Amino acid sequence: MKLSFIIPVFNEEQSLQPLYSEILGNIENYKHEIIFIDDGSSDASFAVMKELAAKDKNVKIIKFRKNFGKAASLDAGFEAAKGDIIFTMDADLQDDPKEIINFIKKIEQGYDLVSGWKKKRKDPIHKTFPSKLFNAITAKFFRLKLHDYNCGFKAYRKEVIKELDIYGEMHRYIPALADSKGFKITEIPVNHRSRKFGKSKYGIERYIRGFLDLLTVKLVTSYTHSPLYLFGRIGTTFSIIGFLIGLYLTIMKFWFHQPLYNRPLLYLSILLIMLGLQFFSIGLIGELLVNQNRKQNKSKTISIEKKINL
Repeated sequence: MKLSFIIPVFNEEQSLQPLYSEILGNIENYKHEIIFIDDGSSDASFAVMKELAAKDKNVKIIKFRKNFGKAASLDAGFEAAKGDIIFTMDADLQDDPKEIINFIKKIEQGYDLVSGWKKKRKDPIHKTFPSKLFNAITAKFFRLKLHDYNCGFKAYRKEVIKELDIYGEMHRYIPALADSKGFKITEIPVNHRSRKFGKSKYGIERYIRGFLDLLTVKLVTSYTHSPLYLFGRIGTTFSIIGFLIGLYLTIMKFWFHQPLYNRPLLYLSILLIMLGLQFFSIGLIGELLVNQNRKQNKSKTISIEKKINL
């Protein structure tokens, strides 16, 4: 069994050597590779990585020209990883490598993705409270109960990473993406340590981007194959509300002889019905595109099968 460690790095020069040593101290009986992704660091992080790679052939480096974010780093690491079990870890030493063996045990029990749970998180309240709120909303949204979606310490079977396509802030929703593809997910409590060097690289804006990606992931995981279910429901709701308002105005006109030209509700009724029809039309167009894509994929599959038979 070979282990791959994917470690995104952004200005963590003081943490890299201790992290490298700790990882090696906990995987003595395993073949391994350690992949550092330099996400546009402006300090000496890249120089430290090169020193590690020079003395250890199992250390690999991927360097970005600028800071593209954690999702891009993980995606690049997934592409390069050759291990049977792939770990993702943060470079700030808050993830404890002593937990590696516990992840492996869970994977050996039949799970495809094991996510860490920072049960006793060593971070200030302005980070812990929004995180708890985020995890509660995410668990409700995807109906996958995890305490800590955003923990960077995770272990995957190699089959899982082949199915993942992450960008933006979608790394936060990797368990939900994997669950939507039928993989078996669980979590384990992990020791979370206080930050020794540097400072956190994330601000409040990440929660805004994270919320937008929450909607994206929900759309991708739930409605990719049936867009009419989403847009049709929205369109139907708008149309029904618009119709009921129009019905009310009709009654007021013919039974109570009230004029309608000065009633804002009339314009609201028309607007809602038009919006409803537009959403419904978008759903139908989406269904046509999905159906066309299915036919093309089926045609390619049949062609491949014929070539194999020949």
